[in-house]
Amino acid sequence: MPVRPSLLFVTDLGYQARGRRYCDEDVFLTSRLREDFDLALCHPLDAAALMDGFDAVVVRNSGPVLHYQREYDAFRDRAVARGTRVYNPLSGRGDMAGKQYLLDLTAAGYPVIPTVDRPQDVHLLPEAAEYVVKPRAGADSIGLAFVPRGGLDGLVNDGGLGHDGGLVHDGVLVQPRIDFRYEVSFYYVDDSFQYALHAPDPARRWVLEPYEPSGDDLAFARRFIDWNTLDHGIQRVDACRTREGGLLLVELEDLNPYLSLDLVPEPTRDAFVAAMTDSLHRFLAG
Repeated sequence: MPVRPSLLFVTDLGYQARGRRYCDEDVFLTSRLREDFDLALCHPLDAAALMDGFDAVVVRNSGPVLHYQREYDAFRDRAVARGTRVYNPLSGRGDMAGKQYLLDLTAAGYPVIPTVDRPQDVHLLPEAAEYVVKPRAGADSIGLAFVPRGGLDGLVNDGGLGHDGGLVHDGVLVQPRIDFRYEVSFYYVDDSFQYALHAPDPARRWVLEPYEPSGDDLAFARRFIDWNTLDHGIQRVDACRTREGGLLLVELEDLNPYLSLDLVPEPTRDAFVAAMTDSLHRFLAG
């Protein structure tokens, strides 16, 4: 009997996410992946201690790493030192590496919500009634605040931005608050588009419905997939539709994006599982 590849599937089944059930999604995924792989589940805090016994580590719905940043950094360092295969690969340039990509993409002229991290650069942002202030290392809307233009000056004295224009602690990012029509997410395995979902009501981010993207929509999302240069893995491109009709990037999720698989038709769900299975086989063979 041929030996099957073994996977350590990292998930926090107890994490309470607003509007999402992480545990259900990962129970479903692992039930299907077991058809091709020997598989065990573990909590993210146990991954570093257990990963040597498996052919690869698959990081899925493991929750915001800022809740266990020291342990996550130790896991990354150990995986790199030992040459452990981690899926998604640890070379991601999106949320896996923090929010720096929002600054890089802004500077490069990509269609992204304009973002700055220094008080002397606030004038570069479009005029808006309110601005979004978020931690550079934030996730899941933790620490996010809306402030008027005049309120940005207080950040210098409140520890968000330094007096010399540098960052204090992990620092914050500032963006104009966009009056958008709706949010839409594009889901990819490797560089292959799988499906899209959108939230028709801006006030209900996780009340999602299937979305049929146009050619322009897919060209928009593909720019960020290409920019990230991940050869393997699952990515989610989150965008907002402006009142003028264009799309702007909100986030590029490449660490542990929630997939909302329960909201897509069964054939789409099956196709996603097949694509992920094929991707993992290619990843292990590489």
